[in-house]
Amino acid sequence: MSEEITFRLDGVKWALVFLLVGFGVFGNYYFAAQPLLYRVLSLLVIGALAAAIALQTAKGAAFWGLAKGARVEAGKVIWPNRQERNQTTLVVVGFILLMAMLLWGLDAFIGWLATFVIG
Repeated sequence: MSEEITFRLDGVKWALVFLLVGFGVFGNYYFAAQPLLYRVLSLLVIGALAAAIALQTAKGAAFWGLAKGARVEAGKVIWPNRQERNQTTLVVVGFILLMAMLLWGLDAFIGWLATFVIG
């Protein structure tokens, strides 16, 4: 019985979240003549309120648990140091330049071949 009530309340909470988001979109359009700062601040407040309500639902709580787990797993990753990062970046940039030159050469050759065949 309590699960059914929770699901009903979750539906009401999600409806309220969608209503808040819709109100934010409509309000941003309706108050287009107002300064941008006020509209952005109101959208941030509405977004924070909608997120707070959404996190109170079953799916919101599951999402929050997933986000916390992802943060823990990101802490377990061995991140590269500065030298490894710079070397990898240089290798990637070099490969991109090499591929750009190869594709440019292939394009020039196909253009020359088309000109030779057509006329």
